[in-house]
Amino acid sequence: MTQPDWTDLTRFAVALAQASASEILPFFRRNTAVEVKDGPVWDPVTEGDRAGERIIRRLIEERYPDHGIHGEEYGTKEARSGFTWILDPVDGTRSFVCGMPTWATLIGLNYEGRPVVGLMNQPVVGDMFYGSPEGAWHDYRGAVTAIRTRSGIPLARASIGTTAPELYRSARDQEGFQRLRRAAQLTRYGGDAYFFCVMAAGHLDIALDAGLQAYDIAPLLPIVTGAGGHAAEWTGGDPAKGGHVITAGSEALLHEAMAVLNS
Repeated sequence: MTQPDWTDLTRFAVALAQASASEILPFFRRNTAVEVKDGPVWDPVTEGDRAGERIIRRLIEERYPDHGIHGEEYGTKEARSGFTWILDPVDGTRSFVCGMPTWATLIGLNYEGRPVVGLMNQPVVGDMFYGSPEGAWHDYRGAVTAIRTRSGIPLARASIGTTAPELYRSARDQEGFQRLRRAAQLTRYGGDAYFFCVMAAGHLDIALDAGLQAYDIAPLLPIVTGAGGHAAEWTGGDPAKGGHVITAGSEALLHEAMAVLNS
């Protein structure tokens, strides 16, 4: 069986991100209309989300008509091959509607059910991170460098990042997170997908979030693992499918953190 061309697929993901940025940015900091999805929490969506996903879907269908697509805004198109693209055009819509450039476009590719290519793009800042079985890279305004996680850091000296403490909704989840926060050296909030990428680049030691959907995390996993990091769903599930996902710069730190979360 011929091995997929990861380099070509990664380049295509980069092109998708660039095209979506052109559709999304006209809505950023324009006080665009906000709709709220049904659900237990305030979950906004804007025309920027929809425009970004529409262009990505169109380009995928033109280039790879047999590939599946699973997106936050327009649902699932079933694959006629082993490939499915996972899309979140504006991850961090709360940041987007507040004018904060910590939102990002997430584009991932699953092959035979596993994440193999992933990309995060923040076009306002000029940050793009991407990963594949060949490694992981950071593109800052055209300057591309390979990235690696930081290893050899115990939990007591670790820095961790999570979107918001209130996302740990059950008493068990909240208690576990607070134990982890107290055990670590530093905790930062509000980074959304950014935290997983800066962890992969060695600037943070742990990134975690609770209640994730597949499109929130699957595109980030090839960046994390391509940079030498490790990931788990700390209640025992598959991190590629979402849920309570933790990533760390080393396997030892991941296990130490999970022991605290689940104690």
